[in-house]
Amino acid sequence: MKPLLITIDGPAGAGKTTVSRALADRLGYAYMDTGALYRGVAREMHVRQVDPEDEKGLAWVLGDLDLRFVRRDGDLRLLSAGVDITGEIRNPEITMLASAASARPEVRCALLALQRRLGAEKSAVFEGRDMGTVVFPDADVKFFLSADLHVRARRRYLELAGGQEVSIEQVEKDMQKRDANDAGRSIAPLKPADDAFHIDSTSKSAGAVVDEMMVVIRDVAGR
Repeated sequence: MKPLLITIDGPAGAGKTTVSRALADRLGYAYMDTGALYRGVAREMHVRQVDPEDEKGLAWVLGDLDLRFVRRDGDLRLLSAGVDITGEIRNPEITMLASAASARPEVRCALLALQRRLGAEKSAVFEGRDMGTVVFPDADVKFFLSADLHVRARRRYLELAGGQEVSIEQVEKDMQKRDANDAGRSIAPLKPADDAFHIDSTSKSAGAVVDEMMVVIRDVAGR
């Protein structure tokens, strides 16, 4: 199969991370969690107590930004200035801050070049919210993964339950707010690319979604 650049966009909790990793493993491709990059920026903003509306503060954070992915024991880890911050970027506070930060043009500009460098050699699966619309409009295969809000909230709640004191109602409320923020922003709003393949994962296992994606990928690769 020829090398392909594959994008998977969609809202939080739709199963993008699980599916993207599984698809990359199935294909022997690199997996890129671009949402983690925005969370990495949000983490740096949080540590330095920089508000998303603080232009000088953002310039300070972005001027020192040193984010990179490394693979350790089969897992993709995010490093900031050499420090593993993977375990710090999934809490609700960083999640909401990442949504606000992603609406800032200077943040998107700073990460756009990095993401495109990572995808230059193809043979990669990029997960995010604007991969197929803004970052890689010419990607070989684009997917948009969605699911019912209640199902997405339950999935995210189960992910957080191990160490976060948060109710499923609060998770759903935060997710609904983030959906509105992501879809309503003027810069790179969350929406499917015109040529994206839509998959609803509400009642499907991750394996079933990957199988469905493989049918599409084989078809595209064979053209």
